Amino acid sequence: MPTEEELIARAAELLARGPLLPPPAERKRLREAAGLTQQDVATALQTKRETVNGWETGRTTPRPPRLAAYQHLLNGWAEKYPLTTTPATATETFTGTTAAPPADTPTRPAAGAAAPTTASRPARTAKPSISSRRPGVKKPAPSAAADPRFENGPLAVVDADDGQMLAYCVGGLVLDCPAKTFPALVDWALTEAQLGAPRLNRNGKDADPLIVLTDAAAERLGLPAVLEDRRGLRLAEDHKVVKQLARAKWKLTKRGFGPWARVYRPAEGGKRQCVQFAILPWGALDTRSWGDTGQLPPADVAAVLGTYATRVLTPRGSTAVCGLELMSALRPPTRAVKDPGTGSWVSGPNPGSLIEPIDPAPPEAPAEHPLVAALYPRHHVRTPDQVIDEEAYDWFRPLTDEECTQGYTHAVGLDVNMAFAAAANRLVIGTGPATHVKNPAFDPKLPGSWLVDLSHIETDPRLPSPFTPKGTRPTGPAWYSTSTVAYALELGAAVQPAEAYVRYEHGAYFDAWYTRLRDAYMATMADLGVEAGMSEADFLAAMARHKSVDPRQAAVLSAIKSTVKGGIGKLRERPQSIKHKFGEPWPALSRATWSPHARAELIGKVRTNQHRKLTAWARAGLFPVAILSDCTVYLSHGPSPLDFMPHTDDGKPLPGGFRLGVSPGMVKHEGTHDFLWLAQTIEDEQINPARHIKGDDAPDSGE
Repeated sequence: MPTEEELIARAAELLARGPLLPPPAERKRLREAAGLTQQDVATALQTKRETVNGWETGRTTPRPPRLAAYQHLLNGWAEKYPLTTTPATATETFTGTTAAPPADTPTRPAAGAAAPTTASRPARTAKPSISSRRPGVKKPAPSAAADPRFENGPLAVVDADDGQMLAYCVGGLVLDCPAKTFPALVDWALTEAQLGAPRLNRNGKDADPLIVLTDAAAERLGLPAVLEDRRGLRLAEDHKVVKQLARAKWKLTKRGFGPWARVYRPAEGGKRQCVQFAILPWGALDTRSWGDTGQLPPADVAAVLGTYATRVLTPRGSTAVCGLELMSALRPPTRAVKDPGTGSWVSGPNPGSLIEPIDPAPPEAPAEHPLVAALYPRHHVRTPDQVIDEEAYDWFRPLTDEECTQGYTHAVGLDVNMAFAAAANRLVIGTGPATHVKNPAFDPKLPGSWLVDLSHIETDPRLPSPFTPKGTRPTGPAWYSTSTVAYALELGAAVQPAEAYVRYEHGAYFDAWYTRLRDAYMATMADLGVEAGMSEADFLAAMARHKSVDPRQAAVLSAIKSTVKGGIGKLRERPQSIKHKFGEPWPALSRATWSPHARAELIGKVRTNQHRKLTAWARAGLFPVAILSDCTVYLSHGPSPLDFMPHTDDGKPLPGGFRLGVSPGMVKHEGTHDFLWLAQTIEDEQINPARHIKGDDAPDSGE
């Protein structure tokens, strides 16, 4: 047994290590008593506000040289603002030399005092426990649908601060990340971190954990600040991080270690071992889709990506990649089926899904496709009777003499909300191979491509033709999707196709995709103060300020929109590599979701939906002057859409036309310019004014 003198000597050694900090709650009380903010302290000590917040919550502890300076601040404040009563979170008034007992050590509290509830720093444990979470953040009670495997959410943003690695998760949760190398980080993400998300379809796969690395964390793990290979966007094979992963038996996908890297081992016993990484300093979050999200503090990056992951899916690449992956996640190509011969469960095709890669019909394939290269010389320009041209509108017309003398003062743009997503709702596309038929009877319920002459259909010259992207009247036979030919029937035209490529296997493949993206969009708009059922005036006012309500939710909204358009563009992805040779296959062709037919059907429906509304307003005497994709420009006697939009006698929007509102398919105010600007843009510059009505270039169809 040690003697009393030996124990006193050991205690003296602890006291000699220097003054300890007061409990976290006392640190916060002293700062607030001095009337200062966390940012004030961070500026004085040349660190981040998040770091000071960590000190005050007990999540982290300052280290030299900031430790001494922080102690000096606290000691000075303690003299100026002494405690008059015992706080509920500390056992006694801070004296600069006495520490509260550790949180994991049971103690008998002094009479009249509460037991200590916080520790100066959470302990690293093999399994994240309550001590490794940010104090003060209450973890929600698990619901019946909660998956205990993914207790800490779908992703973590890992940052390095004062020599510590911290993982910021969804809901404000912060975990201590002990990993010092990439292989250790992969192991941590798959075991201790409890990250991931459950499958979106019972036949699908659970989402892999996503680890997002900040600049500081990437540097701490040995990654370069700039990815030198800007063409291949991948780390060199001889880089030390790639070698570390190889030595630990981890593999990389064919795209290598780039801004979005996937590290995996082959599945064992049906259990996946895969982690997705997003490297922020390498531009993983494209500003065109995510805005300035990549420059936000780690906790805010986690909030933005976490909201997107919860409402859409865990990011696994660009938003275009996410749009495509969401299709497969909601309608997996395979499902478990019982082998009648053996009675065991095996993988089988999932009805209604895009199951395997299928060759397009020759008119549907892009020029580089092997099918087209075998039919025409390389530089041959295919005519409308050789290639389908289903694209969004890019049309404008000269002003009439009457329009120039009516006293119009403004040009106002209307943009259709989620136009491409809205067109996907209940759209029937082919899920099997195309069958070539001669002189078929047109069937509006049969998806495919049809060679038919629609040049005899007349439309008002003040409206674009519904059959061509440029709005010009067809000059002879051309290939069209079922969506477009069905609209010709709706207009009362006689239709007799000369030939067709039809798909007898078909279904409403996009329904689940549309529903999830619609719900994500509506929930995000509600967070930004724009809800369904608003009056037209209230809706316009809410839209005018919605992007400034919460920049983080605005970033989520931008990403959702990009997911829609980018995913549709990926359906007809063309060769990306400069090494591709004309007429040879490229990687996208090996995907079941590479379907130019599906894209043509969807965009044809977008254009005909738009023309249907244009026609309804034309009957009321309103004609557009320009259209680009889902944006339409009208002349107006005032700057607001309410200055020209037609209504019925009882004040309701004109049936069949554009309607202001937040729901997909309804419209919002895109922008306004004066009439002289419009006239100059059309007459002098010969530029589509819809491209600039918002003040910058309007987006295209997303490809």
